[in-house]
This record gives sequence, C-alpha cells and structure tokens, in this order.
Amino acid sequence: MTKIINGKEFAQKVRALVAKEIEISGLKPGLTVVLVGNDPASEVYVRNKDAAAKEVGINAQTIKLPAEISQAELLTKIDALNKDKKVHGILVQLPLPKHIDEKAVINAISPDKDVDGFHVINAGRAVTGQDALVPCTPLGCIMLLKDALGDLTGLNAVVIGRSNIVGKPMANLLLNENCTVTIAHSKTKDLPKVCAQADILVAAVGKPKMVKANWVKEGAVVIDVGINRGPDGKLCGDVDFEDVSPKTKAITPVPGGVGPMTIACLLKNTLEAAKRLEK
Repeated sequence: MTKIINGKEFAQKVRALVAKEIEISGLKPGLTVVLVGNDPASEVYVRNKDAAAKEVGINAQTIKLPAEISQAELLTKIDALNKDKKVHGILVQLPLPKHIDEKAVINAISPDKDVDGFHVINAGRAVTGQDALVPCTPLGCIMLLKDALGDLTGLNAVVIGRSNIVGKPMANLLLNENCTVTIAHSKTKDLPKVCAQADILVAAVGKPKMVKANWVKEGAVVIDVGINRGPDGKLCGDVDFEDVSPKTKAITPVPGGVGPMTIACLLKNTLEAAKRLEK
C-alpha cells in the first residue's frame, strides 16, 4: 500500500515546534526578505513567507526594491542588514534582474544570516560535515524521508538534478545519513536504468512528469521537488504521480508535498540563526 507523504501536515508540526521554541526562549528572531522588481510569482512566495514567519512569532519585514536598482545599491542594502542586530535572517528572493550577479549578492549576505543556506561558506561547511545553515528545500526533503523511513543507513539514493540550490545539497544530506548516493543529470547515460536502482529517488529537474513508472524500483520512496504547470494549466511535479505511485512505498504529491516544507524550514533556519547570533 503506497503511503502519500503529507508535506502540509508535517510542515504544520515543524511550524508549531518553531513557534513553541520562540515562545519559551523569549527570542525575537528577525527575518528580512529583499524583493527586487515585481515578478508575480516572487511576490506570491514573499507574501507566503512573510505570513508564515509572523504566524510563528518571527519579526518579518519585506524590503521592496525597483527592478532597475544597481548591483552596488543592492549590495549596500545587504551590508546594512548584515550590521543590523535585530535582523537574524536575510533572504534575497530569486531570480534577480539580469543585470545583477546572483552569486555576488548571495555571497554578500553574512553566512550567519544566510537562512537560504546558499552562501559559499555554508555550502562548504555542509560538504565538510560542519555546522551550517542548509538550503530549505533539501532540509525539508531529508526530514520527510527520515519520517517515512527512519534510519536511512545503507540505502541507495539517486538525486536527479545537480543545482546548487537542491541537487548538490540534497546529495550531501543523504551522504550524512549514510546513504550511497548517485547524482544523475541531463548527461547521465541511461537515466531510467540509473534511477531504477534507487531505494530513494529525489527528482529536482523542473520537467513536468518526466519520471515514469519504468524509472522506479518496486517499493522505492520518491520525493518530487518539481513544481511545474502541465499543458492543462494544473500544477504537477517532475514525477508522473499517477503512473509512478502504485510502485512506491511512499511518495510526495505535488502540490502538498515538498513545497510546504520549504517555508517551514526557512522558519526553522531563522530561529537557528537567531539562537547562534544571540549566544
């Protein structure tokens, strides 16, 4: 019997734990989201983050900046936030306008306030097994996997996608859990065959319903990170859910799987950053 992993329900538990810890600790975590331009999707994400943060007791604010702002001006804003003791977490909503170098902006954020976990120092700490702020989506995925499977030691894990935001940090987190990890991507030879060996399959490529039943081992656990619009306009993942789910032990749906965990883990990271900075 396939278990449908309810990310929404699990995320609610994480949010409740964050709210409880903030209340008990007396901390006042501060999160600032920087939104450049007026991309409609980004505006929705930022509103959701802001509402979720306030709900758990995080002092959230959004700084909206015009699309034509110069990179130097944006970096000056970030520098001011780095120095502001009331701000524990800084998140610059991506994507940024084309004239701004995303890497330069991400690496201008203090690693201790980098609640997205994208800074090169946090990435390096994570790879070498040191204490780090970890990207929210992979962190959410690993929490769902551990909840579904318990100990992950010795399992074969395949991650489809090698982005710095999901694929690579996801692979590191799975290694930390003692999995045997393969990172597959667009240049992987016989991709379906590689995926079919996985006890854990994580799809993070951004291609609607790419993963089919013949890509999946009987009894595997499938985590679908993709959020796409199908030809019918409906949200769907990178996994063909109807085709794949009968073969799985457990699977995340889209929507309602990984998505809610990303925001819950952002709140978790903001609290973690506040605890470290207020020591």
